[in-house]
Amino acid sequence: MSRLLSRVLTSAQTHRNLTSAAVHRSLRSAASLPASACPGSAVKPLMEPKLYQPPPEVRGMTSLDKEAFTQTIAVPALRVPTGVLNKVMKSLKKSTIQRPGLPRVVQDTEESSDFRLVLLDPHRVSSKSSFSEAEAEALRSFSVAEELQYYELQLTYNNLKSEEVLGAVLPQGQDVTSGFSRVGHIAHMNLRDHQLPYKNLIGQVIMDKTPGITCVVNKTNIIDSTYRNFKMEVLAGEENMVTKVKENGVTYEFDFSRVYWNPRLSTEHQRVVELIKRGDTVLDVFAGVGPFAIPAARSGANVLANDLNPESYRWLQHNCKLNKVESKVRTFNLDGRAFIQGPMKQELPALMKGKANVHVVMNLPALALEFLDAFRGLLHQEPPCDENLPTVYCYSFSKDKNHDADVVERASRSLGFPLENRCSVHFVRNVAPNKDMMCVRFTLPKKVLFSCNDEQTEPSEEPAPKRQKCEETTDST
Repeated sequence: MSRLLSRVLTSAQTHRNLTSAAVHRSLRSAASLPASACPGSAVKPLMEPKLYQPPPEVRGMTSLDKEAFTQTIAVPALRVPTGVLNKVMKSLKKSTIQRPGLPRVVQDTEESSDFRLVLLDPHRVSSKSSFSEAEAEALRSFSVAEELQYYELQLTYNNLKSEEVLGAVLPQGQDVTSGFSRVGHIAHMNLRDHQLPYKNLIGQVIMDKTPGITCVVNKTNIIDSTYRNFKMEVLAGEENMVTKVKENGVTYEFDFSRVYWNPRLSTEHQRVVELIKRGDTVLDVFAGVGPFAIPAARSGANVLANDLNPESYRWLQHNCKLNKVESKVRTFNLDGRAFIQGPMKQELPALMKGKANVHVVMNLPALALEFLDAFRGLLHQEPPCDENLPTVYCYSFSKDKNHDADVVERASRSLGFPLENRCSVHFVRNVAPNKDMMCVRFTLPKKVLFSCNDEQTEPSEEPAPKRQKCEETTDST
């Protein structure tokens, strides 16, 4: 033991200028290791708190140089007989090193075929006392010495996580983003101003670190409320915007650069579709490429689906055929108001005489509330009862402190009828700080739907969608 302490103290002299508490702890832990634990003449200190400390020269890099991230580090290891290797690996699965592309088992430093080195996570294991009671018992049962060795391991760009690379490159103290929305093979990002000088590097890193991503794009403007698409630039990879996605068991294909698609709405799509029964009718005013219409048709509903965007209309038809529901979905390429006052007006009288429910979906949260006045006086002859009045699902953004009250008040004003205590409001998702997407659900009132006299309120002017922009600048997907 005295010889061992002497060796440790000698090694410690080479580190006398390092005074941090972490280094002192490392040297004290090393004192418990036998002289034979490490190859070479000195006991290696334990790792720094972070496994990877990026070279300072990569800070501010705008063109990716993968070689610049290479470093050699020392990690703790156990010398394990090959005969019990698999059992030891199972027992130490929480303590072995876990890093992309790195082996957990390497050749023994003494080149013995009877032993292997099991590499350990330096964040979890700093000495033999770091093993849990169960792990220590397992090692004893397999006759594995608990003494730690240190193994020099080369970390390259391929072994790093995206946030580690970006955190090393971007200026200190600024947000590091590795988040994106995945749309098939496309990663869609919303980069902030301070990240734009590094946009191509960020795109390359995201593509390198995400299996299946072959194109990374960044949104360059806010959503156009006419066709619900936005301009984007390709940061890395191929310029192929036609993609295929699967949501709730349904396959969709579309040109992401020319239509609207939001992968964060899958739960909402499923929620509404589950309220629709076989034989019901769905009137989808702003159908997009079909995320409400197609699963509703697959569940046995009859669907009238409309979208003003010619590209959305084309892909809607394509997706109906792709999912073999074209016989259950009638498609239209009209403005939402024209769809309500045209095909919907024609179909409603007969539908309301039947027993099946009628659902009207209006998913254009930037403007949908402004289209509710199209229902005023839409029909002229009242039905004998209220049972089959349509149920409306109208989406909206709200920045008000009381989101529920805000959307109800605006819906009531557009409809010309008070909806308070006559509707329900469902929170869909947070879009940006202090901005939520909501869904107000209500039965279309008879007093709105049927005109009784000439005093019926005239519809307000249709909004000029080409001049309006969706305010969803932080999170367009």
